[in-house]
Amino acid sequence: MRLYLIALTLWGMSLAAGAVEINTANEAELDSVRGLGPASTERILKAREQGPFKDWADLMLRVKGIKPASADKLSANGLTVNAKPYSRSGAELP
Repeated sequence: MRLYLIALTLWGMSLAAGAVEINTANEAELDSVRGLGPASTERILKAREQGPFKDWADLMLRVKGIKPASADKLSANGLTVNAKPYSRSGAELP
């Protein structure tokens, strides 16, 4: 049973290894996401000072330049908001 739990934990860690969580990532981690550069990283960090992003829609409202198309690309490159990838169906702007 213990070996099973260790294997399950390692498997879960391998799945999360490629993800960059926007609410906890530092500048270097955000810069490592293909599609984010120094300017967008700076805007994300500044907006995050007001509080964590609730979801992708909140991110798109608060950070200039992140729209559905770019959110799609960023998510495909490993960016998550509250451990969730972008989904157009659940994150359209109001």
